[in-house]
Amino acid sequence: MAEINLSRIVKKYGDGFPAVNDVSLRIADGEFVILVGPSGSGKSTLLRMIVGLEDITDGELTIDGERANEKAPRDRGLAMVFQNYALYPHMTVFENIAFPLRLAKDLGEEEIRRKVEQAASMLELGEHLERKPANLSGGQRQRVAMGRAIVRDAKAFLFDEPLSNLDAKLRGQMRTEIARMQRRLGTTTVYVTHDQTEAMTLGDKVAVLKRGELQQYASPQELYDEPINLFVAGFIGSPPMNFIPVRNQDGVLHSPFGPIPVTARDEAALAEAPELLIAGIRPEAFEDAALLDDATRQDRAVISATVDVTEWLGNEVYAYLPFEADAEVSQALAELDRDLDGESLRTQVVAALDSRTRIGAGDAVDLAFVPESVKLFDPRTGRNLSRDDENAARIAERSEAARQQALERAREQHSGAA
Repeated sequence: MAEINLSRIVKKYGDGFPAVNDVSLRIADGEFVILVGPSGSGKSTLLRMIVGLEDITDGELTIDGERANEKAPRDRGLAMVFQNYALYPHMTVFENIAFPLRLAKDLGEEEIRRKVEQAASMLELGEHLERKPANLSGGQRQRVAMGRAIVRDAKAFLFDEPLSNLDAKLRGQMRTEIARMQRRLGTTTVYVTHDQTEAMTLGDKVAVLKRGELQQYASPQELYDEPINLFVAGFIGSPPMNFIPVRNQDGVLHSPFGPIPVTARDEAALAEAPELLIAGIRPEAFEDAALLDDATRQDRAVISATVDVTEWLGNEVYAYLPFEADAEVSQALAELDRDLDGESLRTQVVAALDSRTRIGAGDAVDLAFVPESVKLFDPRTGRNLSRDDENAARIAERSEAARQQALERAREQHSGAA
């Protein structure tokens, strides 16, 4: 296990453009950290610098307090699992997992067999040890690649988009396997993905990158509840957060769907804010007002809109509500959409409603929401004007306590099994 520290890491290629620019991260011993971002955000480059497959242009990388910038990959004590599995097709599963142990030449055959069988048992590969990779499913091949990393007793595991070649159902299963393995072993893990669902479900902490720069480094819940800017708010969450143009006038936020009340939380921030703002509301924050009782409705703000399209998903209904935005906001939202690798054709709100709703295309609907669920952003800077730093600190404290508790529980179970 290891603590990995990145201090102001920079990576420039021949044209001088920084693929990674001034990134600093502290990855604690036993922590599961996700590097996430759209294509070209620098996440894979950053991972390759940690393992030693890319040179560091500037900054310092330390592993367990020792500078590692100039160390060869084999001297860093790290194990990497690649996107394409990197298995040897002519070798059996057993030999593929045993390969790094044979390469080290410091273990006897009996010890090699013990380690391989132990890893295979953990990954449910015991009955496949004599098979060749070509005869395995994608998920089984990925588990073989993970087994090869496990037997090395590495200081840290590094995963480079390991599930991108699998179908959706198998990705979900493998996410569970990777999380279970990491908790049981307690090994420091750095995991690259472009899939924010993987980031939210796997990571103790998530580093959100944009064009080589770190936007926010926090627990999944903090990213979701207290995003630092428009980019993080738009990237985290599925469906993504809705962004609605509002004008801050006379203590009320005027939107294309009607007025949105200003909460006490936001009054101070709005005193110095520009008139034109972006209000962020998550799809699941909306409720069909027709389904609420009078007492509940009194505590909600309500906007009115005409439904364009609905999608019934069984457990919920997505309602799509188009709107026209100011030119300044439209430009900011179009730029954000490009940053997020989006292909948005129109400005619209998506409401994730209870499946009991009876609304359909063309219907007028009242949507209720808790006013405190609205986040306010400056369209010029992208800054979240509603961010509650005290709440963010509480979330971080709870997340770290939960991580430590999970690690201790896993280690107790592992020692008991041993």
